[in-house]
Amino acid sequence: MEAINGADTAWVLISTALVMLMTPGLALFYGGLVRQKNVLSTLMHSFFMLALISVQWVLWGYTLAFGPDKGGVIGGLEWMGLAGVGAEPNPTYAATIPHQAFMIYQMMFAVITPALISGAFAERKRFKAFAIFSLLWATLVYDPVAHWVWADGGWLRGLGALDFAGGTVVHITSGISALVCARVLGQRLGYGKEPMEPHNVTMTVMGTGLLWFGWF
Repeated sequence: MEAINGADTAWVLISTALVMLMTPGLALFYGGLVRQKNVLSTLMHSFFMLALISVQWVLWGYTLAFGPDKGGVIGGLEWMGLAGVGAEPNPTYAATIPHQAFMIYQMMFAVITPALISGAFAERKRFKAFAIFSLLWATLVYDPVAHWVWADGGWLRGLGALDFAGGTVVHITSGISALVCARVLGQRLGYGKEPMEPHNVTMTVMGTGLLWFGWF
């Protein structure tokens, strides 16, 4: 097992902070696009994911996504509650950084992915419904797909699938899910009967800047 590399660890932690920055950026982006009366709930859709999915990831999300493989489909429960995930490097995922650093980095992707879907809920559904949906979606969709593509033993990874930036795990899953949600929920309340111009384009531009910075 290789020793922990300080430079590698620092870079992963910086990258973690940059990915985390994208969640408030997304909140500003969506918040500026809705009507003023819905700004607070739209902002909370993204910010609440930082709390909700972080807890889910620690308790069972990480082990389902990256735990010891079970048939190429899902991770086992050996790492539930981060049991066995400590400061020692993991030769499979994090040979030169603490295993916990890798876990936290991946957690930021797990957080922002359901937040991306929140745009389909804006001005359409109550906050409680979105929170329940996000918890179930992270467990039943994100974690298994992350295992298929990124985890050791995942069946798509075994076929040679490469996904360095989340094109499959993050963007395809959230994009398709948002489309389905928008179709099921239908048009926003009052659509076609009252003005629905974005209430604050400046907020949207600021959010775009944070997303841009965090992405690169």
